[in-house]
Amino acid sequence: MPPLPKLLTLSYLSSVRAYPGLPKNTWYFIAGVTLSTLNRPEEIGSLLSYALEKGVGPQDDGPMQDEKEKMLVARRMREALVKSIAIVGLPKTINALTSLRASTPPSLLDPPASLTHPSPTHRTLDLHSAPLSATLHRGTHLWSRIYSRISSRVLHQLDSVGTEDLGLIARLNYGFVLSGGNGVLSEPETSFCVLAGLVPQDVNPQLKGHLRGALNLGATKEEVEAVRGMVVGICEKAGMGVGGIGGWREEVARL
Repeated sequence: MPPLPKLLTLSYLSSVRAYPGLPKNTWYFIAGVTLSTLNRPEEIGSLLSYALEKGVGPQDDGPMQDEKEKMLVARRMREALVKSIAIVGLPKTINALTSLRASTPPSLLDPPASLTHPSPTHRTLDLHSAPLSATLHRGTHLWSRIYSRISSRVLHQLDSVGTEDLGLIARLNYGFVLSGGNGVLSEPETSFCVLAGLVPQDVNPQLKGHLRGALNLGATKEEVEAVRGMVVGICEKAGMGVGGIGGWREEVARL
């Protein structure tokens, strides 16, 4: 089978980095989650390489020099993909992180975590040291902030689909995955990862809730619209459109 046409040309990377209205220092990890969802893991490393070589801001035009800043960019990229597990699933995320690792300079990789040397995201501690009730409470708090007045009703719907396990899995995802991370990504930035995972999947019912949820977490309307627009643009460049096999059944939901 011939390789797929390359999406991330240098000119397109430049346009993504400078997408109007996009929140500062987010383009690379939002695009990374989008590509992972589209099953294009082989292109994700190009995002990190471009950010390191050209800078994370549209006004930058040279290699990043500060090692701490470079490590932060690499960690934010990895954390966005980890958080997307809750939306995209494990197989695509494994492929995305494996591909990203191959393009990451060794000095920007975190070593395997342990209880004495926990990961920067502290998920090792969440799993082995923190009380389960505290982790689940943190996730419930995030859920309540996203869904606001309808949070209890939505969770009840998940608990009432014929198996309570769906609600259980949602609680685990919110507790350990989406609300975790020790601040590597902020709550609004986490919401952008969720949007980047939902838009390509043609799941408007969930997307509508998380567009509003991003506002509830502190993002502005302009930022949310910019994230949606950039993700839709990447999807369209990959060949998606309204109608047809592999496209959206209807227009992608808006605020």
